[in-house]
Amino acid sequence: MVTMADVAREAGVSIMTVSNVLNERKRVGAPTRTRVLAAMESLGYEVNLTARHLRAGRTDTVALIVPSFHDYFGEVADQIAPLVEAEGRHLVLERTSANPESEMESLSVARLQMYDGVLLSVAGLDRDQLDRVRTSKPIVLLGERDVPDHFDHVRLANEEGARLATAHMLEGGARRILALGCTLGSEHTMTSDRRVGWELAHRQAGVPFDDRYVVPIVDYSSHAARDAVLDVIASGLEFDAVFAATDVLALGAVAALADRGRRVPDDVQLAGFDNLDVSTFVPPGITSVDPNHEGVARHAVGLLHRRMADIDAPAEHVVAPVRLVVRGSTRGRL
Repeated sequence: MVTMADVAREAGVSIMTVSNVLNERKRVGAPTRTRVLAAMESLGYEVNLTARHLRAGRTDTVALIVPSFHDYFGEVADQIAPLVEAEGRHLVLERTSANPESEMESLSVARLQMYDGVLLSVAGLDRDQLDRVRTSKPIVLLGERDVPDHFDHVRLANEEGARLATAHMLEGGARRILALGCTLGSEHTMTSDRRVGWELAHRQAGVPFDDRYVVPIVDYSSHAARDAVLDVIASGLEFDAVFAATDVLALGAVAALADRGRRVPDDVQLAGFDNLDVSTFVPPGITSVDPNHEGVARHAVGLLHRRMADIDAPAEHVVAPVRLVVRGSTRGRL
C-alpha cells in the first residue's frame, strides 16, 4: 500500500506538506500542490477516508436500526433516507428482529463509533435496560415503548389512532368489535396503547365492551392474523367489526373473513393501522390509520441533527399526530 511517506519522497516534500494538500489547507503554494498531486497519481495513492473521518471525529454516516425492513419500517426508512442524504451523510440500515440483545449491541461503544448518530426503533429493550445506556453519541429512539427521559424519542399517537378507527366503525353501526393484535395490561406498548384507544372509543360512544374481544397475536404476520380470526369464528364469539392493530394483521383478517363467506363491510367492518400502500389495493380498500411516515421521519432526523449540534441539549419527546383514511372496508361517515 502506498503511504503518505512514499508520496512525500516522490514529490520531494515533507509528509506534513502532503497532509496539507490532502486536507486542502491554503498554506501550500500552487506549484508544490501540483507536484504532490502528480506524485499521488503516479504512485496510485488512495486516501483512506475511513481513517480520515475517524480522526476528524465523524463518519458522515447515520444508522437507522429497526426490527425489520418490511411494511411500516420500510416506509419510514424511505422517508428518512433523503433527509439524511440532504445533509451530506449516508444512511445505513441495520435489523434487530426485535431482539433485546441485538438492540443493546447496536448501542455498544464499538458500534456507535461507526456512526455520527443513530436512530433506533426500540421493540425489545425495556425502560430499565435503556436507562443503563450511557453514551456521548447522538441517539434518537423511535417506537412505542416507554423510554428514559434523557433520550430524544419519537412515538405515534397510538391511543388516538385506535380511538379514531374504532369510533368510525361504531358510527357505522358496529357493536362487537374485535381488537385484533391488541393486548391487555397497563404497560405502554404499541399493542396495549391501541387497546386503550379501542376501549376509549366504546366509552365515549356509550357502547359496552368485553375483554373477550381483545385478541393478542404473538407473530405479527398476516398468516397469524388469519388463523386468529378463524379461531374466533370457530369459538362462536359473534363480532361485526375488526380493528386490527396493523395493516398486516388486517390483511390476514380479510383472508379469514373471505374463507368463511363473510363480506366486508356488509357483514364485518374492518380497519387497520399504518396505511400501507397495499391497503389501497386490497378490495374493497382497507380503512386505516395513517401514522404520518413523513412527519415521523422529519421529527426523528430533526432531533438527531439537533443532538449532533448540541449533545447536551435537553431531550425532547415527540408524539407524531395521526389521521384516519377511510376506504371501502367501513361504513362510518367520512
